[in-house]
Amino acid sequence: MTGPGIMSGTVSRLNTGYSSGFEPSAEDLSAYWLPFTPNRAFKAAPRMLVSAKGRYYTTADGRQVLDAIAGIWCSNLGHSHPRIVAAIQEQVAVLDYAASFHFAHPAALQLATEIAALFPEPLNHVFFTNSGSEAVDTTMKIALAYHQLRGEGSRTRFIGRQYGYHGAGFGGISVGGLPNNRRQFGPLLPGVDHLSFPYEPAEQSFTRGQAQVDLAPYREELERTINLHHPSTVAAVVVEPFAGSGGVYIPPAGYLEMLREVTARYGILLIVDEVISGFGRLGAANACTLFGVAPDLVATAKGINNATVPLGGVVASSTIYDTFLERTDSGIELFHGYTYSGHPLATTAGLAAQAAYREEDAFAAAARLAPYLEERAHSLRGEPHVSDIRNLGLVAGLTIAPRDQQPGSRATDVFQYAFENGVVIRHNGDTLAFSPILSTTESEIDTMIEVTRDALRAIA
Repeated sequence: MTGPGIMSGTVSRLNTGYSSGFEPSAEDLSAYWLPFTPNRAFKAAPRMLVSAKGRYYTTADGRQVLDAIAGIWCSNLGHSHPRIVAAIQEQVAVLDYAASFHFAHPAALQLATEIAALFPEPLNHVFFTNSGSEAVDTTMKIALAYHQLRGEGSRTRFIGRQYGYHGAGFGGISVGGLPNNRRQFGPLLPGVDHLSFPYEPAEQSFTRGQAQVDLAPYREELERTINLHHPSTVAAVVVEPFAGSGGVYIPPAGYLEMLREVTARYGILLIVDEVISGFGRLGAANACTLFGVAPDLVATAKGINNATVPLGGVVASSTIYDTFLERTDSGIELFHGYTYSGHPLATTAGLAAQAAYREEDAFAAAARLAPYLEERAHSLRGEPHVSDIRNLGLVAGLTIAPRDQQPGSRATDVFQYAFENGVVIRHNGDTLAFSPILSTTESEIDTMIEVTRDALRAIA
């Protein structure tokens, strides 16, 4: 796109966007197609963030807004963390980019070692991607290739779960179970089935932490699904430890452990999507460690480097990694990768983030704060429109009763009210979510809960 409006007027206006007072024109807004956003509504009333520090954003009109969702489940250490900023600034002047095909650099090697050490044995190997979406699709490709190498090429089916969210790639939306993420994109990948959602509102509403329920029906459904297609055709089961974008739904106690036991018995890989749950969100390094479960493959991203530079990864078991090396006589073992895999700036940011997690004892801090979030979140029970509240670790979700023929509109209004009154919360359909930065104070949790309470009372 060229012309005086872009080369002079628009660029000069956009460059002022780093300071408060920036007011975008319709011309400034027209080119940008926002993801997962009603663009028409946004461009009629844009919400502009121009800077961030610690636990607060600064808006274009100069307001300080509390970030109660850690970016989008990812800025666990807070914004513009000084250790990460300094590391990136130093790295870009030393090695700005290095090809990841046939080359490596120290930051990628060191970060892979540190990430693997956070997960249970035998998860000892890391394949870097650029996002959680790419990480999930990568786990699926590794699973297919692994079975093929072992002479079980008939294992091509995947089993996901209703309301699961696994990113926006074709693999992720195929095993995912969110209708709106699937409906516009045709038949998706073949050979994918879905388990029912392990949450019954009649039994589990307003549960604090994990509900104690009979897992037998979920076990029977999993085995029935496996045997319907025959175990020899199933490559992997793909799940989140808790449903994040699907509504902050917490699995019953023992659910992930049950999935591990059944999949192992049938020779099926278990893929756990830790893109949201990793790096302190549940008060531990990751959900696998918290639950004492060792899957075969883990997808991760977001908190891996505090979302400062796009980065994701797959953590693979030694069994899988060794199979690729031992059963490939020579040459490339896995024909897969990305131009930016293990990017120097992204992995350097990852090393700085991991150091900050350790120095600040951030995972333990989140565990200490979790009971306070639980108590305050559940204090919203009985407020207008609240039909359910759920929590685990440093995450909580509320179900908001929808308006007739207008699903999601009331939750959207609560989100907008909260933003106008100094708090960023997450809304998705009829769900509100809190996932505060790990260093958030009790006073700041009070603020995000009380602003939400005011919104619920103010909105019809």
